[in-house]
Amino acid sequence: MDLGVVVAERQIEGRAPDGSPFEVVIRFGAPRPDPLSGNGDWECPHQIVGLGDEAVSAAYGVDSVQALLLSVYAVRIELAESGATLDWLGMPELGLTVAPDLSPRTRGSGRTGR
Repeated sequence: MDLGVVVAERQIEGRAPDGSPFEVVIRFGAPRPDPLSGNGDWECPHQIVGLGDEAVSAAYGVDSVQALLLSVYAVRIELAESGATLDWLGMPELGLTVAPDLSPRTRGSGRTGR
């Protein structure tokens, strides 16, 4: 599978069992219509470089947003299952999850992401 146009990339710090550092790079391609779907489904390709198998994989959804979100989720699972010691800015789950504050004081403020 081809990664296509890279729309997002993250560099993650890894630490080998002997303490030596290494880099892991995750890349997400632009969501695109799934050429094998007869229902108008979408695919979002992703790749993990630096942990061994660097093949491009994809996640699928009924629209581009679902395909993208499922692709991020798939990468989280692959990184967790790798058993590697990984870090990105000390963030839990390498900053690949978002749990927005949906309390009434923040809804409708027009502010997102901060």
